[in-house]
Amino acid sequence: MLDGRRHTVVGVMPALRVAGWYPATVQVWTPLAWNAKERAVRSERLQYVIARLKPGVDRLQAQAEMDTLAGRLARQYPEADKGWATVVQPLHDYLTERVRPALLLLLGAVVFVLLIACANVANLVLVRTLGRSKEMAIRGTLGASRGQLVRQLAAEALLLAVAGAGLGLYLAHFGVALLVGFLGNLLPQGLDVHLDLRILAFTLGISLFAGLAAGLVPAWSFLRSDPHVLRQALQRGLGRTDAAAGGRRTRGALVVAEVALSLVLLLGAALMIESLRVLQRDDPGCDPHGVLTLVLGLPQQQYPEPRQQSAFFDRVLTRLRALPGVEAAATVDWLPLTEPGLNEPVAIAGRTTGALAEQPQVAVRLISPGYLRTLRIALRRGRDLTATDALDRPAVVLISESMARRFLPGEDPLGKRLILGIAPRVSQEVVGVVADVKVDGLRAAGPVPTVYQAMAQRPWPATTFVVRAKTRPESLVPAVTRAIHAEDKDLPLLEVATLDSAVAAMLAQERFTMLLLAAFAGLALLLAAVGIYSVLSYTVGRRTQEIGVRMALGAQIRDVLRLVVVEAMGPTLLGIVLGLGAALALGRALASLFYGVSVADPLLFGAVALLLAGVALLASAGPAWRAARVSPGEALQE
Repeated sequence: MLDGRRHTVVGVMPALRVAGWYPATVQVWTPLAWNAKERAVRSERLQYVIARLKPGVDRLQAQAEMDTLAGRLARQYPEADKGWATVVQPLHDYLTERVRPALLLLLGAVVFVLLIACANVANLVLVRTLGRSKEMAIRGTLGASRGQLVRQLAAEALLLAVAGAGLGLYLAHFGVALLVGFLGNLLPQGLDVHLDLRILAFTLGISLFAGLAAGLVPAWSFLRSDPHVLRQALQRGLGRTDAAAGGRRTRGALVVAEVALSLVLLLGAALMIESLRVLQRDDPGCDPHGVLTLVLGLPQQQYPEPRQQSAFFDRVLTRLRALPGVEAAATVDWLPLTEPGLNEPVAIAGRTTGALAEQPQVAVRLISPGYLRTLRIALRRGRDLTATDALDRPAVVLISESMARRFLPGEDPLGKRLILGIAPRVSQEVVGVVADVKVDGLRAAGPVPTVYQAMAQRPWPATTFVVRAKTRPESLVPAVTRAIHAEDKDLPLLEVATLDSAVAAMLAQERFTMLLLAAFAGLALLLAAVGIYSVLSYTVGRRTQEIGVRMALGAQIRDVLRLVVVEAMGPTLLGIVLGLGAALALGRALASLFYGVSVADPLLFGAVALLLAGVALLASAGPAWRAARVSPGEALQE
């Protein structure tokens, strides 16, 4: 039984695994069939059309054909169709346009972390290889060619990559489940996160390629070195100073790359965190806390007349307002702060207007009396809607402050008449001005001009109830359910939730992106610190003799500390400068992902740069202290 009519099940649809797409949440599909009266209405524009293109036909050809049809309709029906057009958009683009920027941002973060890890591994392999200069010299003396030496180093790196990739895939099997369990409530609705063979094969290939590439860095260093370097290393024994000097530039370049990439990730995470903080703290124009919401639809067969629909909703509101623990209750067609609702063309009565399609559009919301009180929206001027604004009374509306500023600047909006909608075009009197509310969602760039119509004067068989509770709104669910079923026991209550949770669901994608980006940034910071520490530890170890000589000639501990710290901070500062430039360029390209935050905020840039410099300083503290404690006698004995 649907809307009081019997329906026969003739088929079972497959599950549509598309996150965020409305049809994926539909449970029952019925035929869309218009009667003659409905077909005669040419101003109805609320339907979506999905078409599959014929083989060999691209989007541009389809758009050209639709433009031809739209032009023909405009000539045949100028009153309804002049100025209206169609836009052909691939369904894949439509489904991914909201999440594509965030996914590209996360993909970039993954690539940056991978590059930082490669730089770390390359640095460690380079250090290990330079420490084997004597071994390589002996192999070369015994007849090994330069190509054979390179293949040996590449094979060792590949073996390490295979072992690391295997361990990583094993941990990923449990890590994904842990991630979904920990962040399940933050994942975008309908998103299916799991591992499959394609993901495993791709990740394994990337791991092997990265390991091999990291191993080839020291091999490349050997290929471009002087032909006599290995022979000299053999003649001079350990050859520590020469070996260290030979790879110093490569090691410094890798540290610079690590620091620059880490800075970009840290700034991206900081911008995302600040953006989310601004979103949550920005004044939405209403108070969503302590409000219970639910959707209720009336079957057309049982409630066919607009008066019946209005009367039913009024009776339910009367019952809800009488419940203990309820402060106020009202109805609205689209919840604010969540998703965009209805938009319609508007004109000021008595003023010249162009074609309907050329008229500006404003947000339109249908509300019942008490809505302003329920959501605590301030009434700036005039009066609120009342129970006397019924279907048989003159049509009245409330408008937002931004609506008054845009369409009636410097004028008294009270008493002005608006012509709203597509059909029928009815003149409506402005009786009040209310504060701006983010009706189109928290991410709206600015206030949206909004018109509030009385739901009783424009009845609709489905509506959203908003109930402000004196206590926890979740505790009202049983009582609210009983009150509605006392009027009609067969009506289902849909989307029962608090307004806070609905707003949180709208921010789930931003919060999820922020958490992952912050995790990647933290990992990048850790890898950069490890890289700096490992390079300095190696350098100090190779320069023990030099440091001993310096101290024997009168160098103080502070001189040795300064020597090591300066060597560490040189590449670090260069990496910070390069990273700031890259972050500024990327920030401008990704500015649409951030809300209320300047992508060139000097305070934020300075704080992140200081954080990274501080981490580098701490990473150099251990090797510097160890160098300062070198005994000159022991050093000279080496």
